[in-house]
Amino acid sequence: MTAAPTSSEPLYRLPVRLLGDLVSPRALERILQDAAQARGQTPETLDAPTLEDILKREVFKRLQLSVPAALAKRRVSDVIKELLEATPAPPMQASGEQSLGVLEEGARRFTLYFDWPETQRLRGVLGVARQQQQAGQDITALIREGQDLITLMERRLQEGLVTQAQDLAELQAAFRRVQGMGGKDVRRLESLIAQIEEAQGQSVLLPAEVERARNITFTLRKLLESSVVQPLESSEAPAPLDPEAQARVLALEQEHVARQLADLAREFGPVVRARPELEERVHALRAEHASGTVKAETVNAWRAELEAVRDAVLAAQREELVGIEARLTTLPDSPELTEARTALDVARLTLAGGGLATDELRDLGGTLAALEAAPALAARLLAGQRELSEVERAAREVPGASDDLAPHLAAAREALGRGEDVEIDALWAALERRMGEAAQQRQDFDARAYHVIREYDTVRHLAGETTQKLGRLADALRAQRRLGPMSADARERYAQSLEGAEALLAEARAEYQAAQEVTASFGADALSGLLDVFDFGGGTGGDLFGTAAPAEQTPESSDLPDDTWLIRGSTVTAGRPDPAVPGVAALLEQATLLDVRVLRFEDAQGAWAARQDGAGGWRLARGPNAAFLEDRVGDWLATGEVRR
Repeated sequence: MTAAPTSSEPLYRLPVRLLGDLVSPRALERILQDAAQARGQTPETLDAPTLEDILKREVFKRLQLSVPAALAKRRVSDVIKELLEATPAPPMQASGEQSLGVLEEGARRFTLYFDWPETQRLRGVLGVARQQQQAGQDITALIREGQDLITLMERRLQEGLVTQAQDLAELQAAFRRVQGMGGKDVRRLESLIAQIEEAQGQSVLLPAEVERARNITFTLRKLLESSVVQPLESSEAPAPLDPEAQARVLALEQEHVARQLADLAREFGPVVRARPELEERVHALRAEHASGTVKAETVNAWRAELEAVRDAVLAAQREELVGIEARLTTLPDSPELTEARTALDVARLTLAGGGLATDELRDLGGTLAALEAAPALAARLLAGQRELSEVERAAREVPGASDDLAPHLAAAREALGRGEDVEIDALWAALERRMGEAAQQRQDFDARAYHVIREYDTVRHLAGETTQKLGRLADALRAQRRLGPMSADARERYAQSLEGAEALLAEARAEYQAAQEVTASFGADALSGLLDVFDFGGGTGGDLFGTAAPAEQTPESSDLPDDTWLIRGSTVTAGRPDPAVPGVAALLEQATLLDVRVLRFEDAQGAWAARQDGAGGWRLARGPNAAFLEDRVGDWLATGEVRR
């Protein structure tokens, strides 16, 4: 997914969007404005080289207040790369008609996803923008909001495709298990998988088909595990399930319920925000699931209840909108009233499309109160209200930030209602601290994912269910690592993938250790048979991942940092055995002939860096990215000394 700006978007908005998860957009815009002014320009006239200089200086300095320098450097480098790839024409102000056309094209691309809140909101924004354009009014603010909504939908689509790819892999694996059962359900499942696979290739989401396929898979696997599909003589009664089969069926049920609950949380998130009392029910269901007592019937009843609540909330909000509109008509004209009417029109179209307008109606209520009680202070109060809403929306995308800021936001709104000034900078500062923590968490997630992927690459040739599951999760982690700034839902799924993959690694190590202990009693010749029992392959004398036993490593290996090697000629003289390293060693041998002293490159496994040691050999290191290598093993590559 490219992050290049659209033809109607100023170039300076690109770093604001791409770095908005580390520092508040408000702070970034202020930095860019001050930097542009210091250079005798405005943000709108900044070109790519000037923005690159600002990013390397002012923005990089500011980022270091929130996140580690290595992370700040990597993110700034990513933005600069996007800027240089964009290479736009000289800045020029696009006409309103051109800008509106860009939004309409974006809306058409997401027509299939009509139930997304962003899509519903965009329809409302577009409708009002068309009306105001025909009336000759300024639609700049609406265009900008529409662009932000399209950016959110782009992110949601990419995250959805990653999830759908993971679902598809699991469905295909399950189909191979139940294929032999035959019957119409198996044929229907095969057809659904084919549809999902085709859609995935076209970057299209099919959530309904995925859900139907998961439900069919659950039913078939439950039948298979409970042995219901085994033929019985008519005079025989079904044999009771053995405890292991019962445990497998229960695990399937809880896995299915967990996914259903997660889907409901995402689908009905706006409903729960509109009715906070539902939060208690959500927590209760999660507690029941943790204890293994939630049934599919309970989840279905919860869905029906949420649908009924959504319909009731939608009807109530439409009535509330009518009341606000009636009160606005009694007020004298003013710029603030015009702004309120625009927001009212957007909310009306959003509600007409079936979307909720909880935040919009709350803000309209505050606007109305300010206009009625203190018209002279309305402009200042409304500016504060807009910024509070911006803080709240940004906090929803940062782990833990919403809960932290909720009481402070409520107190600030009460103060605004009394006509008092509020200190919004303190709220932004608190949010940015959380943003920094989230950015560090993401970096840790990426490093953990890289570790899992690396470990899987050494065992992909082995047979067994454990390895197959690990392979599917490794593929998911590869895709998740490639995502840009993540939503809260995507971050949660990333964490779940990591936990699952790391649990599989731990399980594999435990099984292999058990095999080694038993082998010590029966002799080395029994190892290959025991490996079959534990779903592993490979020869004797190796570790879990088929590599040489520790006794066969060179003494120098234990003194090297992780994922580093010493190379001489095309031979690996020290370092942990890895199937990818010999190929790199051959490349370094050719580099030596060309008198290359330093080599850096990237492949599917990550980033590589190599430097000659001055004695005819090479020091080689691998990591998730170049910034990681520079931070962790840069000194070792340069001097050979390990930093303790």
